[in-house]
Amino acid sequence: MKIPPKLLQQPRLTFSSLSSIFSQHASVPTTTSAAATTTCASLRSLLTSPDPTHHAQAISLVLSNPNPDPTIFSLIFSTLSRQTPHISLHSAQLLIHLAKNGTFPTVTNQFTSIVSNLCRHVGPSNALEFIRAVKENGGDFDARAFNLILNGFAREKDFASMNQLLREMREMGIRGDVFTYGIVINRLCKLHQVDGALKVLEEMTKPDADVKPDMVIFNSLIDGLCKIGRVEEGLSLFEKMKTFYLCKPGRITYNTLIDGFCKTGNISMAMNLMNKMEADKISPDVFTLNSIISGLCRNDQVGTAFDFFKNKRTAWPDVKFNQVTYSTLIGSFLHSNNVRKAMDLHQEMVDNGLKPDRVSYFTMISGLTQAGRMKDVCSIACSMKEAGYKLDLRSYNIIFHGFCKKKRLDKACEVLNEMLETGLRPDLCTYNTLLAAFCKIQDFSAVEVLLQKMKDNKIQPSVLTYGTLIHGWCKNGEVTEALNIFRSMNKLGCEANTVIYNTLIDALCKTGDVKMAISLMDEMKERGVNANVVTYNALLKGLQKEKMSEKAFEIMDQMLQEQCQPNAATMDVLVNWLSDIGEEERLRNFVKGFRANNSNPLSNSILLNRSLNS
Repeated sequence: MKIPPKLLQQPRLTFSSLSSIFSQHASVPTTTSAAATTTCASLRSLLTSPDPTHHAQAISLVLSNPNPDPTIFSLIFSTLSRQTPHISLHSAQLLIHLAKNGTFPTVTNQFTSIVSNLCRHVGPSNALEFIRAVKENGGDFDARAFNLILNGFAREKDFASMNQLLREMREMGIRGDVFTYGIVINRLCKLHQVDGALKVLEEMTKPDADVKPDMVIFNSLIDGLCKIGRVEEGLSLFEKMKTFYLCKPGRITYNTLIDGFCKTGNISMAMNLMNKMEADKISPDVFTLNSIISGLCRNDQVGTAFDFFKNKRTAWPDVKFNQVTYSTLIGSFLHSNNVRKAMDLHQEMVDNGLKPDRVSYFTMISGLTQAGRMKDVCSIACSMKEAGYKLDLRSYNIIFHGFCKKKRLDKACEVLNEMLETGLRPDLCTYNTLLAAFCKIQDFSAVEVLLQKMKDNKIQPSVLTYGTLIHGWCKNGEVTEALNIFRSMNKLGCEANTVIYNTLIDALCKTGDVKMAISLMDEMKERGVNANVVTYNALLKGLQKEKMSEKAFEIMDQMLQEQCQPNAATMDVLVNWLSDIGEEERLRNFVKGFRANNSNPLSNSILLNRSLNS
């Protein structure tokens, strides 16, 4: 028997207990019964070993004998078809080599188990090479082996290999079964190619089709439609599934649609489906409950969600609420600033024997920080650590930001030190928070130190970093320094946004450099950055201060041309100024210009009425 070069290259270990076996098999042309028994015992030990190098030894042991006993092959196939041994690349190469030489398992279940193990442990490509070798040497098998490999490629998202395998199946004359179609439809839905999946369903539902769709296929299609927002089509397929295809929907079908309608905000349809589900004697589960609670909370109906939660605790005694249920309600109560209710629910969750998970703790930390309840945040963080969870960088950044926002830089530094002690390193978010805090207290020496730290740690400043620095220098009256930072960010390829331009334009107008401010607005337009009402308001205030009415009229014309709608601040500047210089008619035409474009944003404004009636 010729040994493949690939196998000769595999690493080999020396076992003193097996040395006599190797020398024995190298010297005799045939395998005696006793030797075969010894070899089988050694093989079983090597093939079931977790060490892949032992599998290489098993290969050498098999191939060292030119006339192996058939019981050896039987042992190899029975061993590698079990769940316990971890098939290594060495074992896979042995199976492929044997198949190429016409030796492979003929028992269907054993063959399928080996293909399954190959897919799971060494990948679908090796499993495919094995069944190709079997087919080329007269082996016969059905679609089940191909389905396992299709599934393997689907898990790896190797869709090109899936398509190639489907072509091979057709060429080999192997007809797909319902599982084959299910894998293909699921793959297409995962790719958001739902129309392609619906065409496959159309083929399956033709009168002469060999394979009819089952509930799993309909579930995949309905889920695919819901995930791309085509929930109404999912509902239509749900109705056809019952009426035309006589396929009874299950809990997964209902839950998928309920969740889909909740995510699109159609809570009433979700409720109708829930009622139908119960009428069909299908018991709702925690997924049903969580979908509706989440949908209500997303639509700012946290009170209704809580009432639903209380009602279903009694109506659905078999449904066990979980951490997701509580976290959703807690997060929504915190978002609506009802901290007491959120804390009560958190305690209720603990009292009911539900240990908060990482998401639950993070929800509490994030929501309480947003509400400014930093003492409660510290308490929750301590509970989280006592429960065995470590705070991650995101959690530390949120707490850190909360203390900085409260101007408690002493506590913020404590959090930063604790974070560093755990081995976490500050990221861009950490530095941006620190920079904003020190800019607010105008400690620019600390700002310079932080910028150097960022450079040392190779953390690139973002547009938010630059915006924070520019705003800080402008607030400090150092517009020249702010402009220097602005120019440096452009050189580094970081494009300024509208907020940064507005900050600089406003600062320049306040210092009387209106010409520079106008130049900046022209630059922002050249760079494709949109001016907004804040930009124009800053310029109009600066022009009023410098009594540059003609330029102000040009700015007003630009606002009209770009349909940048004025707000109360705009009208406050224009009404006072233009009335004083006798330009009421120009003001009326300015307001009418927005009315003519059906964009009357100030129809209820006292300032607008004043401008039109002055």
